[in-house]
Amino acid sequence: MGHMGSVSSWRAMRSFSNDPANKDKDIPAGTWKRVIGYASPYRRDLTLFIGLVVLAAIAGVATPVLAGDIVNVISSDSGTTGTVIRLASIIAGLAVFDALMSLAQRWYSARIGEGVIYDLRTQVYEHVQQMSIAFFTRAQTGALVSRLNSDVLGAQRAFTSVLSGVISNIVGLVLTVAVMLTLSWQITLMSLVLLPVFIFPARIVGQRLQKITRESYDLNASMNATMTERFNVAGALLVALFGRPEQEAESFRGRAGRVRDIGIVSAMYGRIFFVALTLVASLAGALVYGVGGVLAVQGNLDAGTVVSLALLLSRLYGPLTALSNIRVDVMSALVSFDRVFEVLDLAPGIEERPDARQLRAGSRSLEFDDVHFTYPSGEQVSLAS
Repeated sequence: MGHMGSVSSWRAMRSFSNDPANKDKDIPAGTWKRVIGYASPYRRDLTLFIGLVVLAAIAGVATPVLAGDIVNVISSDSGTTGTVIRLASIIAGLAVFDALMSLAQRWYSARIGEGVIYDLRTQVYEHVQQMSIAFFTRAQTGALVSRLNSDVLGAQRAFTSVLSGVISNIVGLVLTVAVMLTLSWQITLMSLVLLPVFIFPARIVGQRLQKITRESYDLNASMNATMTERFNVAGALLVALFGRPEQEAESFRGRAGRVRDIGIVSAMYGRIFFVALTLVASLAGALVYGVGGVLAVQGNLDAGTVVSLALLLSRLYGPLTALSNIRVDVMSALVSFDRVFEVLDLAPGIEERPDARQLRAGSRSLEFDDVHFTYPSGEQVSLAS
């Protein structure tokens, strides 16, 4: 697959917020189980998707090996034109096969992702419709719409990109390492020496990401809520009556400024990691060519094997980088799911008891026994941004 042949961009974000409210918000333990539950109806599509990934990974690993065989044929005194043409034709066929597999994978990943989000979105909408009037008087319209739009789309990435990335990269990584060990276990182990450069940054960034991601979503939801509630007749009248347009603009500038700062930090860290990891992959490639070239000159390794190892290495560090970054994507998706689940977990103000008895037809009187009521707190009937 194409994304395996290049180093993935590192979209890491570093938390700079000192707001304790953001630091105390962790992903609940049962979130994973709830997310998997939404994917259960699509088990058949998931099975087919995994099968396509395995086939594409096999084709991708075979291409570098065949390229090395072509080099050996060219450098051999007994090489023939027919052999070169045959191997090149096989490589071309594998390229077409890989392209078709990529399209099929995209179809199934989109089918699964869109199906899950359809189920989630309709469930949230139906649940909100059951909420009491008190909920709508306290909830910010923009924040609620943001949960239904932005957060649901963020959750969609868990199935359209994160899921496909995890499966394809793991399968490709395992096959690539297995083939490289078969060709030369010494060079393969030397190439993996730089692996900690991928692992340690992923752990450090992953610990901070979920909080900065939640803060980013909250700030965007807050801006959406402000615009939704101010850009209507009631909101415009409220601002005009109190004569506070300057204060409103200043408040909005503050929120937009924090979103801007998060974007700048995210972009810079992404570029820093991208450059660093690209450099590491290039150094590893130089190591393969250097050590493999020396072994080839000494007669301990074929020239084609060196070429195959170098090409396989480019497919090795791609999945390694993506899998290092996958923690970032997974945490972002879990934050989105958690924010949507917060809406689903809000209990309606009025619910029928499971054991409630139906009133008999023709009853002329009602008797209330031990009936009481309380006013709910704001947290019970409202939704934060």
